[in-house]
Amino acid sequence: MSRNQEAVEEHRDTQSLLALLDAADQLPSATRLRARSYELLSLVPGSTVVDIGCGAGRAVAELAERGIHAVGVDPDPVMLTAARERWAATEFREAGAENLPFADGSVRGYRADKVFHVLREPGRAMAEARRVLAPGGRAVLVGQDWDAIMIDSDDAALTRTIVHARADLLGAPRAGRQYRNLLLDGGFDDVTVEVHTSVFTDPAMLSLLTRLAEPACTSGAVDRAQADEWLIEQRRRADAGRLFIAIPFFVAAASA
Repeated sequence: MSRNQEAVEEHRDTQSLLALLDAADQLPSATRLRARSYELLSLVPGSTVVDIGCGAGRAVAELAERGIHAVGVDPDPVMLTAARERWAATEFREAGAENLPFADGSVRGYRADKVFHVLREPGRAMAEARRVLAPGGRAVLVGQDWDAIMIDSDDAALTRTIVHARADLLGAPRAGRQYRNLLLDGGFDDVTVEVHTSVFTDPAMLSLLTRLAEPACTSGAVDRAQADEWLIEQRRRADAGRLFIAIPFFVAAASA
C-alpha cells in the first residue's frame, strides 16, 4: 500500500470512528450519563476541570457551557484536530493520562470517560489524577466493563467468544469493576460507584460490532467464516429492527 493510500485509509478509519462516537454520544442514555458525571464533579463556576481522553471534545464543550474552565487532554493528535475544528473556543492539549501537563494541585475536577480500559498502568494514571487535583477536588471515572457487553444473538457461545477475545486485547478491559479500588488505592476519599446500563438498538451501532468481531478474528479467537457469519446475522437483525446491545457503564466518583 502506498503512503497516499495509507493516509486515505487512516482518514476513513478516523471518520468511521467519529461517526460511531457521534451516534453513541447523541443517544439520550449517553446524554444523561454525561450530565450525571458533571453533577458528580460538584462543579464550581470558573474552576478548572480536565477531561482525560477527550476525543472529539463534546464533554469539554458541554463543561465550558456550564461556566467551567474545561481543558481536554488526549494523546491522539488526529482526534485533537477534530476537537479543535468542532469546538474552536475551547482548550485542548496533547498528553496521556499518565503524564498530565498540569502543576500539582492545580485543577478542581478530573473526568475520565471510557479511558482506563486502554491503559496498561491504570494505577499510574490514578496517581497522576491525585497529583493534579487540589485538596477537595473531585475525580469522576466513567466506562464500561468489556467482559460485560451483552449482545442478542442466535449463537450465544460465539458471541461470548468474540466479546471476551476483544476484551483481552485491551490494556485493562475490566477497569470498570476496578474503579472503586483504584480510587481507594490512589488515596481518594468518599468513593461512590453507580452502574447505568445503556441499550443500543440503532443500526448505526453495527460499526461497534464490527470493531468487536474483526480484532477477535485477527487474534485467532474465531476464524473468518465465524466472524462473517456473526456479522451477517447482526446486520440481518438490524435490518429487521431487532438489533440489541446492552452495556453497563460504571460511574465512580471520589474526593481528593
